[in-house]
Amino acid sequence: MREHVMNSVWQLRKEKGVTQEAFAEDLGVSRQTVIAIEKGNYIPSLLLGLKIARFFKKPVEKVFIYTYEK
Repeated sequence: MREHVMNSVWQLRKEKGVTQEAFAEDLGVSRQTVIAIEKGNYIPSLLLGLKIARFFKKPVEKVFIYTYEK
């Protein structure tokens, strides 16, 4: 089984007009963490994922999309 988590963090952040620095500060993480999440190189913890969803006022399933292939 091949699993993958995609996200729409970059698009949502751009729509909201927030910089990576401001977003990172609000979440309590580094800018490098935000970059890694946006590029899909890092899957955040459940707590951080929930904080991100709350920041955008979206259900977590609208921000992070889990896919798998058998």
